[in-house]
Amino acid sequence: MKTLLLVDGSSYLYRAFHALPDFRNRYDEPTGAIKGVISMLRRLHYDYQADYSACVFDAKGKTFRDDLYPEYKANRPPMPDNLIAQIIPLHKCIHALGWPMLIIEGVEADDVIGTLAKQAEQEKMRCVISTGDKDIAQLVNKQVTLVNTMNNETLDEAGVFAKFGVAPTSMLDYLTLVGDKADNVPGVEKVGPKTAIRWLEQYGTLDNLIIHAKEIDGVVGENLRKTIDWLEKSRELLAIKCDVVLPVRLQNLGLQPQDTTKLVELYERLDFRTWLRELQQDTSVEQKSPGLSGINYAQPITECQGTDKGRQALVEVVSSDYQTILTEFQLEEWIECINNAPLVSVDTETTGLDPMRARLVGISFSVNPHRAAYLPLAHCYPGVPQQLAINLVLDKLRSWLEDPGKLKLGQNLKYDKHIFANHGIALNGITHDTLLQSYVLESHRLHNMDNLALRHLDVKTISYDEVTGKGKNRISFDQVGIEQATKYAAEDADITLQLHQYLYSRIMNDTKFEYVYRTLEMPVLEVLFKMECNGVLLDIKMLEIQSRELGEKMLSLEEKAFVIAGQPFNLNSPKQIQEILFGRLKLPIV
Repeated sequence: MKTLLLVDGSSYLYRAFHALPDFRNRYDEPTGAIKGVISMLRRLHYDYQADYSACVFDAKGKTFRDDLYPEYKANRPPMPDNLIAQIIPLHKCIHALGWPMLIIEGVEADDVIGTLAKQAEQEKMRCVISTGDKDIAQLVNKQVTLVNTMNNETLDEAGVFAKFGVAPTSMLDYLTLVGDKADNVPGVEKVGPKTAIRWLEQYGTLDNLIIHAKEIDGVVGENLRKTIDWLEKSRELLAIKCDVVLPVRLQNLGLQPQDTTKLVELYERLDFRTWLRELQQDTSVEQKSPGLSGINYAQPITECQGTDKGRQALVEVVSSDYQTILTEFQLEEWIECINNAPLVSVDTETTGLDPMRARLVGISFSVNPHRAAYLPLAHCYPGVPQQLAINLVLDKLRSWLEDPGKLKLGQNLKYDKHIFANHGIALNGITHDTLLQSYVLESHRLHNMDNLALRHLDVKTISYDEVTGKGKNRISFDQVGIEQATKYAAEDADITLQLHQYLYSRIMNDTKFEYVYRTLEMPVLEVLFKMECNGVLLDIKMLEIQSRELGEKMLSLEEKAFVIAGQPFNLNSPKQIQEILFGRLKLPIV
C-alpha cells in the first residue's frame, strides 16, 4: 500500500517557535522556528519513507469560517514579529529540500489536509498526518493515522478513543460540545470532556442528544437547551472541510530533487552548520540529486532531547579524530603540537567540582576542529590500562602550562587554573574563555558548554551524566573507562575550540563587545582567581557601622511609609503593598 505523508506546517511552526530557545544567526535574525520545523521534516522522512508528501500551511487573510463567525479566533494575539521574520526563509528551505508545499487561500491547512486524506482514502492509500492539533483526530480511520513528533505519540482509531474517550467518528460532536478555546468557538457552558463523553455514550450522536435535550436534568441540561441554536454553527466551524478544490493531484506530490546549491546558500545565512557540513561532505549526492538534506536512510540519525520537554532536534555526528595519550612518545608528539599551535584549547577532568580540593584525573587538548587528545592520569578501576605517571606528565607540561606566551583557550578556565594550582602549577597564557564570550554576547542565556554547542553549533554533546551516571549511581570521573573518558573529554576541548571560533568572531564585529570582553571580563578572571585563592579581607568594624546606618535608614523609611499609608503594614508582603497602593491610596494601575 502506498503512503501519503501530510505535515501540518502551521502547527509545527508555532510549536517550534514556542518550544525552542531564541536561536539566532550571526546577523541576529531569529532561526529557532526554522530549525525546529526542518528537524521535524527530516525526522518524518526518515521514519516514514512515503511515496507522496506535502507540507501544508495556512494562507494569509480570512477564511470561510470568519464569514460564518466574525469572532472566530478573535482571541488570538497577533503573530510575533520574530515568528513572522522566519516564515519566508522557512518556505525557501522547504522548497529547496524538495517538499511539495501547499498554501490555499480561503481555507485553513486542516481543510487542505482533510481533502488530501480523503483523496488518499479513495485511492486505497495509507495516510500519515503529522500534527499536534486535536481537531484533526476527526479524520482518523483505518487508513489515516496521526503522529506527533513532539511527544512520539501515534493515534490510530484505538489511540483516539484511549486519549479522548470517544471514537474518531464522534470527535466532531465531542469538540462541538466542549468547544475550542484556542479558536474562540464556545461549546455548551459547564460541559467538559467527562459530560460530553457520557452524553455521547448514552445518545450516540449530537443530533440524537439534541432530540432528547429535554431529558437532561440540572444546570447542564438547561445550558444545553439554551445552546441548541448555536451548536449547528459550532459544528460547522469545527468540521474539517474535505472537498477543497486543489491545484494539484496526489500523483503530483512526490518528493522533488533537492536544490543543494540553494540549501547551501540558505544554511550559510541561517548558520545551520551541522546541516551545511552534511551537504558539503556528502560526496555521494550530486547537485540537485533526489533526497533530503544529507539524510542517508542507511544511517541512524541521533535524536536529542533539548532543555524543554517538548523540544527535539536532529543532530548528525561529524567524524572526529580523538586520541588517547598513553605513551611517552605520544605525549612528546602532542607537546610539540601544542607548542607550535597559535592557540590551544585545554580542559581538565577532575575528582570533583570543588576547585579548591579537586585533583587531576586527566587533561585534554585540541588545536584544530574535530581533532583532540585526552591524557588520562589518575583513572583507577579494575583492568585500567597503564597510564603515564602524573608527576612525569606535569614536569613535561609545566613549561608550556606556565608560559604566558603560549596562548590558551577554555570553557571556564578559572576552574582549570585552580586545578593546576592544586598541583603546584601556575596556569598562564589564558587568552580566551568561551564561557565569558557567551556571557558578553548573551548574558541572559545559559552558558554551559552543552547548551552552547546545541545553540550555536547544532551539536548534541556527550553530557557528564551520560559518562558518570546520576544520583546514587553516579561514579567519580576516575572510575570512568578511559575509552569513554576520551570521547567525552576530547570532545570538550574540541567543541570549546569550535565555539571560540564562532563566538569570538561575533565579538570582534562589535567594538563594544570587544571592549567589555578584553578590558573587563578577561582581566577580572585573574582577579577572581586570586580572591578565591586568598580570600577577601573584611573590615568588621566598618561593616558593623554600615549595617547600623542602613538599619536606621530602613526604620526611618518604614515609618514614613506608614504615615503616607495612614496605617502600619508589612513591607515584605506583596499582597499588603498591593492593598495599600491600589486599594487605599488609589494609585493608577499602569
